[in-house]
Amino acid sequence: MELSEPKQITFWIAVIIAVLGVLAQLITIPVLSGIAFWLVVIAFIILMLGNLLKGF
Repeated sequence: MELSEPKQITFWIAVIIAVLGVLAQLITIPVLSGIAFWLVVIAFIILMLGNLLKGF
């Protein structure tokens, strides 16, 4: 299996989602606090797909 560098937009989308998840865990954000853990998991999956799939 050969890894590739994710596109810059994919990287930044993953970072933004992860930061939202961490902030939602630390402070109360009504819509996001209940799914904070899953936001971080989704960000990781997006970043993982960016590394595994060429051009993603």
